[in-house]
Amino acid sequence: MKKQYSALPQSMKDMAMYGFNWMEFVISVPSPLYIITSYKSNAMSNACMQSWTTFTGGKNGYFAIISAVSKYGHLYKTLHERGEAVINFMSADLYDKCMSTCRNNSFDTDEILTAGLTPVKAEMVNAPMIDECFMNLECRFKWEKEIAEGDDYVLACLEILNVHIDERHKDENDLGRTGETGILYNIHHPIDPENFKGTAHDYVGIVKKIRDYSEY
Repeated sequence: MKKQYSALPQSMKDMAMYGFNWMEFVISVPSPLYIITSYKSNAMSNACMQSWTTFTGGKNGYFAIISAVSKYGHLYKTLHERGEAVINFMSADLYDKCMSTCRNNSFDTDEILTAGLTPVKAEMVNAPMIDECFMNLECRFKWEKEIAEGDDYVLACLEILNVHIDERHKDENDLGRTGETGILYNIHHPIDPENFKGTAHDYVGIVKKIRDYSEY
């Protein structure tokens, strides 16, 4: 039997949702997880763990559509000040270091160096890349839009101009971009909406390769 939810479940009424809609936690659709980097106005590196993004494009370019950029965070500020950023994909072994940037995000801190990672100047945009991340996408800010009027978050469009891929991750028969050594996915607070007990946890997932469809 399927349950339907069109209003906030009673067990979730006191849940801390940090600006997200309650449906986020009921549905819990995975989204690619990455760390986006830019320069603050003091020339120090800004680093922000980010998800909720679609990568799409056509004959006129390839774009990252980021649907949850806080108006009050360093990422939003640097996108408007600098207009350029780098999306960095980390493998699972770098997750803890990348997450540490969430705790060390003072304006006067170089957030990449403080995390024990290596900033490298990008080739085509004025933003730092994280050298240890296996794939880096150099991006230019195109536009933003409120999804709902007066929301704390905006949807931002970044055009991807240049791609760096580690040699071993380029080959899916080696480390690849999928599987245990590839792109991580954010699974945001999956809970039972009927029986929420006051605590919830994020999960980080990977893609499990089941079969190669080229066989069919």
